[in-house]
Amino acid sequence: MANRTILDPTGERTLAERSPVARPAALGGLTIGLIDISKPRGDVFLDRLEARLSDVGAQVRRYRKPTFSKPAPVDLRHRIAVECQVVIEALAD
Repeated sequence: MANRTILDPTGERTLAERSPVARPAALGGLTIGLIDISKPRGDVFLDRLEARLSDVGAQVRRYRKPTFSKPAPVDLRHRIAVECQVVIEALAD
């Protein structure tokens, strides 16, 4: 994998060093969390994605942030981390 820089848009004063997690070889049999960040039409995209993931045998769990302008609450992030092996966060306008 090429060397990549990932920027965190949450307004942190200092940069956090993070390495990407290895991607799974296949999605079938995994629990995948889909996070709707509460922007218009994000749910439309996630509906289509959920259908595609279900077709390959993934179990899909849906989550929704209270607002797109702030990070997800700690309890929601914890729940997602405990319940899911893969997470996809999506937005659309």
